[in-house]
Amino acid sequence: MKISIITVALNSAEFLEQCILSVINQSYQDIEYIVIDGGSDDSTMSILNRYKNHIDILVSEKDLGIYDAMNKGISLSSGDIIGTLNSDDFFSDNTVIEDVVRSFRKEKIDIVYGDLCYVKRHQTDFIVRNWKSKVYSRLSMSWGWMPAHPTFYARRELFNNYGSYNLEFNSAADYELMLRFMYLNKRKAHYLNRIFVIMRLGGISNRTLITRLSATRNDYNALIINGIQWPMLKVVVKPLRKICQFFN
Repeated sequence: MKISIITVALNSAEFLEQCILSVINQSYQDIEYIVIDGGSDDSTMSILNRYKNHIDILVSEKDLGIYDAMNKGISLSSGDIIGTLNSDDFFSDNTVIEDVVRSFRKEKIDIVYGDLCYVKRHQTDFIVRNWKSKVYSRLSMSWGWMPAHPTFYARRELFNNYGSYNLEFNSAADYELMLRFMYLNKRKAHYLNRIFVIMRLGGISNRTLITRLSATRNDYNALIINGIQWPMLKVVVKPLRKICQFFN
């Protein structure tokens, strides 16, 4: 079972090497590693060229943002399973992908997801938040629960049948895709109770009040298009669910 891992990069030199090493050091061998660079003008490309023998597909060109780059990676991929790893982040240990593949093989499922830790950007042993997930239910998802997108792995057929990331939803493109796969189309998901990813703080949807308000509007639109009732109420509930992450 081949698994395609897509890393999107743009001026990512500061942390990119740790990301790459966490992929190439995985115990599972049948990995197709794809890196989509958005036309970096720092030393990102020199780092990528240093590891080019471990990268199956490398593209460097301008794009329309992170989800456009992810879509490029998906279109170029050939794996049975598709997932992503952000260029600032890294796998929690060397057996993450082995465990993910084992779950797909054991269960008749379409999606696997797990947990992640948020850490300080320059102090990765300092945990700021724990995103502890749970077993999937449509009711929870209709009330604003979602898996951690950096831990989200899905079968290729889901992207073929239901499409990739919709750029109209901007920062909520990942949320909308997961709603589309899991809630709207009722594809079976499995929660793997372990940490997948160590994620540095600094996400694109949480930097300022304006971007947070924009993200809320995008979440609202994602709820509407996927047929969830009372979207105004649920878009208020959604961020409140994250409070418990600071106390896990």
